[in-house]
Amino acid sequence: MSRTIVVGLDGSPESLAATEWAAGEARRTDARLHLVHAWLWHPYVYGLPAGVAVPPPSEDPQREWAERLPHETAVKLAADHPGLSVTAERVAEQPVAALLAAAEGAELLVLGSRGLGGVAGFLTGSVAQAVVARSRTPVVLVRADGPPAAEDAPGREEVVLGLDLEHPDAAVIGFAFRAAAHRATGLHVIHGWSPPPYYGYGGAFDADVNADLLTEAQRRLAETLAPWREKFPAVEVRRQAVIGGAGPHLVEASRDAALVVVGRRNRQSPVGGHIGPVTQAVLHHSTAPVAVVPHD
Repeated sequence: MSRTIVVGLDGSPESLAATEWAAGEARRTDARLHLVHAWLWHPYVYGLPAGVAVPPPSEDPQREWAERLPHETAVKLAADHPGLSVTAERVAEQPVAALLAAAEGAELLVLGSRGLGGVAGFLTGSVAQAVVARSRTPVVLVRADGPPAAEDAPGREEVVLGLDLEHPDAAVIGFAFRAAAHRATGLHVIHGWSPPPYYGYGGAFDADVNADLLTEAQRRLAETLAPWREKFPAVEVRRQAVIGGAGPHLVEASRDAALVVVGRRNRQSPVGGHIGPVTQAVLHHSTAPVAVVPHD
């Protein structure tokens, strides 16, 4: 079965930037592109004079626009990217359910984002949070004002991976290595670690102990990445172990990144999915596209 990248489309600059990014990714990975526009027809009835009937769906301009948008966008993408397989559909369903359903079995779900906690069009903050938190498919958020996909400039920007050594997962690490390999670029791996709670009790820090802890974190990081470096020998890897949360360091690294990759643990919760603080920080402040990879 062919690989598929799904894009949430709503006509906003952010979602159009997402379609362009996804088109470049589809060409790099030899995947087909599928555009999904979730839109429910709600006739405007307030303020109509008495006796004036609600216009039928066929005469509603918003519905006509919703019907045209996926097709016209697909036609433009196919023209701009010769050889790219593009399909599109409008789904009469609520956005979260529509996007999650469309992403089932897909390789990737791509959405447009403004960053800094907000997203555009039907991808309002709560909707985007729900999609990222509940999706079993990796989700990439793309900002309209972010750097271009740089499809024709391989090797100029690294892929950045935020790695949690307490819960290292093959899905997250493999996604990052494949992304770097497809772009013929390097991989910058950042791991945030914290000293034991008893360390430095009373404000006294031992420089030798600190150095030993850092050496141990670097050793574990190298050990975790070793089999992946053997599997992807062409990918040059930079390792960075930092004290404290990795969020600020990932945001800083995103300025020169082609893609930032973070993980999200699948957790059963009565109130829905959960997005950790590091992933939240990266989603809100990264200047590069962010891939959130779910894992168990």
